[in-house]
Formats: sequence, structure tokens, C-alpha cells
Amino acid sequence: MNKTLFGAAVLLGTLASPVWGQDATTHPELAPHPAVAPAVEKIDQAAKDGPFQPEWDSLSTYKIPQWYKDAKFGIFIHWGAYSVPAFGSEWYPRQMYIDTKRRGDNFFEHHRETYGPQKTFGYKDFIPEFKAEKFDAAAWAKLFKDTGARYVIPVAEHHDGFPMYDCAFTKWDASEMGPHRDVIAELADAVRAEGLHFGLSSHRAFNWQYYVRSEDYDNANPEFAGLYGRPMPFLFKPGADKYQENFEPHDDQFKDDWLARTCELVDKYQPEVMWFDFGIAPRVIESYDSNPFADHLKRFAAYYYNKTSGDDDSLGIINYKFQAFPESAAVLDKERSKMAGIREPFWQTDTAVSASSWGYTQNQKYKTPDRLVDDLVDIVSKNGCLLLNVGPRPDGTIPEEDQAILKAIGGWLKINGESIYGTEFWSTFGEGPTTVSTGHVSESKDKPFTAEDVRFTKKGDVIYATIMDWPESGQINIRTLAAGSEHWPGQIESIELLGSESPLEYDRTQEGLKITLPEKRPCDYAYVFKLR
Repeated sequence: MNKTLFGAAVLLGTLASPVWGQDATTHPELAPHPAVAPAVEKIDQAAKDGPFQPEWDSLSTYKIPQWYKDAKFGIFIHWGAYSVPAFGSEWYPRQMYIDTKRRGDNFFEHHRETYGPQKTFGYKDFIPEFKAEKFDAAAWAKLFKDTGARYVIPVAEHHDGFPMYDCAFTKWDASEMGPHRDVIAELADAVRAEGLHFGLSSHRAFNWQYYVRSEDYDNANPEFAGLYGRPMPFLFKPGADKYQENFEPHDDQFKDDWLARTCELVDKYQPEVMWFDFGIAPRVIESYDSNPFADHLKRFAAYYYNKTSGDDDSLGIINYKFQAFPESAAVLDKERSKMAGIREPFWQTDTAVSASSWGYTQNQKYKTPDRLVDDLVDIVSKNGCLLLNVGPRPDGTIPEEDQAILKAIGGWLKINGESIYGTEFWSTFGEGPTTVSTGHVSESKDKPFTAEDVRFTKKGDVIYATIMDWPESGQINIRTLAAGSEHWPGQIESIELLGSESPLEYDRTQEGLKITLPEKRPCDYAYVFKLR
């Protein structure tokens, strides 16, 4: 037995051999892919042969490209075989193997009642039904451009372990199974043809402990380790489903595979943004230095930045969560939450048109365009950008409800986009009674913004003041712009309401800037005043 397989044997013991009728410890699917080691060797060389070195001090000299700070609004896409069952959420692949009582949808019982036992019909058996027969990358890209998005980030690989691209390190990908298409290649071409920026997201890191295992499930069979990951002993233990409490550090075999796959995405598709989910850094770490994944993150970042460092505006962008990176080495991303105030450096929120799922499901709980526009305005006023997700059906069509929301946002941006694109934060982000949630995945606690809530941005000598609702009285009073305000001590030369040709009546006193609104609203949601 070679050293690799011997190591697997020691680690796994006699797992699964009585169940699957063969010695699971020596199965070839458990060994490192033969292309990984030479790929990692080349990656490490490239990581050292450039202006960025795989050390935090070097990576912290990074500068965010201006195009990204100007863009403000992007589209996220969660699409994979999890769209086939279309039940509960995109975490169906994990939840279908967890046999515990839980609030809300019971994925385990639903799966068993609908498809049969998890040993005879596993997640892998959804892949043949994931056909993408109506997928039209050009139509998607046009929709996203009409929405007003400036960049697009599809999920290249979710936690489920099924890459949506032609991956050299597994046969379990969309080019060889399911759609039998390189979805990412098609999207990259279509998005760039529309003049939009293209990025990718990788959720691969959590595949390490995504699937809870049992001898009664198909995912214990080493034959399917290319999809489910190796059936590690800790995944069979009680409490394996509680990953937040039991976040098992990745081993080097997994991390090397992750590094090879992620750098392959850079080489094949030249993403301008690389978005990473939480799997690269457990929430419990105190800092990026204590992260067990840190060495591989530094090596990837140096490789990516060196590959894209032709000029300042072509430099790649890394989105991270929690404390995976120093804040000066990449761009912080907050999932379904916001900032209480202005944050420097630049940051991002990712959220979805649905409050219930990222991927396509039946009975989605959709948000309103009004709420999403308000979120965009609030985030931009605090030096951030919004990455908004849609979840296509398994046939490759984007649900009509998703499209309607995107088109409504696009309509608002056609009128008010100058207050968003290419703007900067002002001396204060705004005023008003409504606060926002700042904790991880906490947006459900948010209350609707009101007509008293105002948000500011600036561009040159212009200030944009956006009120989040139309006041019933027909008048507003912006206290931040009162006569003698520290934020605007000088005179206001002109005020106009974007989208309206009606002249405005206003009076500036010590109590605030009082504006009488026209009878007709210029748009359906947040309303923007342009002040010089």
C-alpha cells in the first residue's frame, strides 16, 4: 500500500467496508487526485514570483480597484443540482441526511417520503435531472444589465461539491454530468459581452464537513467521495450536524485540493472577483492569524493578485467573511446584514431577492423591490456595495418573480442611478429613526425605512439626499442640512428631485431643510434630491 492510501487507512479504520462490500480505506477515490500535487507546486512558484508574497504584510499592501468601488451593485447566482428538489433551501443536500427534529421544513422526512431512503436515492441521484435544457447565458446577461448591475458573480461550486464548470480535479461536474455544459464558461462570455464585470464564488471549503454520514446513507460509500467528500470519521459521530460547535479543521489533502481547484478558476475564467463563503474561516477564530486555513489563503491570495496585477484597475478582488483575511488585504462581505454606520475600507453585503433561500425552491418568500432599493441606498451611503442573489430553476430559466424584482430595481436605477454609481460616502451616512441589523444573517430583524429616514452620497460638489418613503404630508425636513450645519455650512444653490421636472419649494432654517414635494412621484420607491 502506498503512503497516501496507508494514511487514509489509518485515518478511516474499517469504516464502511461491512456496508459496501469492499475495503473503503483503500478505495482510489480517497487518494489525492494525481493532478493536485503538480498544480500546487506551480501555484506556490507563481505566488512567490510577483509583487505580492504569501504573507499578510505583503498582501495588506493591496488596493481595491476603482471600478468595484464605483459599481455599487452586482448580481449573485446560486444554481446547482439542489434546484431539482426545490424544497426548503439550497442546503437541501445537507439537510436531507440529518434525521433530527427541527423547526420548519423537515428535509429528511420529505426526502424519504418523496424519493425513498437516503441509501438508495441520495443527493447524487438528482444530478441527472439537473439538465439546464433552457439555459441561455446571453438572456441572463441582458437581464442583469437591464437590472442596473455592474458585475455578476455565479457560484462556481457550492458546498454540495458539484462544480458548475469543467473541473480538472473531479468527474463530478456540470461539464460531465447533469447539464453536460461548462456553465461558468458560457456565463463568463455572455456577461463580458454585455460590458459587465465577471466574478466567481467558491463555497468549496465547507464540503469538508457538509454531509453528515451514516452507514444507512449513500454518502458513506467511498465510490462517491468525489462528490460528497471523503467519509471522515468525525462525520459519523453524534453531533456532526452541529458544525458551528464542532468545526473540524481541514486536513492538508483537502486544503491542497481546494487550492488547486480555486487557482484553476482563476486560470480558466479570469474572474475579477473571487467570493468565498464561511468555510475558509470558522466563526470562532479570534483573528486571521489563528485560522487553520491561513497558510492556504495566503498562497491563493498571492497567486491571484500576482496573476491580475497588470495595473491597479485589473487587480483581482477577494471577498471574505468573518476574520479570514486582514481587512486591508481583501474586501469584507456581510451575509444578510449591514453596517450601522460608515465603514472604511470599502465593504459588501450579499443578500437575495428571497428571504427564505438562495437557490430556487417552490414557495419562495420574496422581498419587495422597495425594500431592496432601500437596502441598496443604505449600504452605498455607508461605503458599501450590494450583491443581490437570484436562484434559477433546474431547466435554466430565472423565475418570473425574480425577474420582476430585478426589472423594478433596474427601473429605479435608470432614474436615480447617478446617486449610486461612482459616488462616495459623505461626512455622515444619514439621519432618521430606523436602525439596521449588523449581526451575521440578521436582516430578518430589520424594520421598514420611513419618510424620516434620509441617506446621503456625494459626487464632486453634488450631494444626493435620498428619502426612503414618500411623506403623507407632502413635506420633509432634513435636519442634517439645517442652516449653519457642520456638514454643509455654506449656501445651497439648487435642489432638484431626480425624475421630476417640477420646481421645488424649500426653506432652510435652524431646524432643517424643509422641502415641499410635487404632487406626482417620480418613481415608485426611494426618492432622491440632488443638491449643489
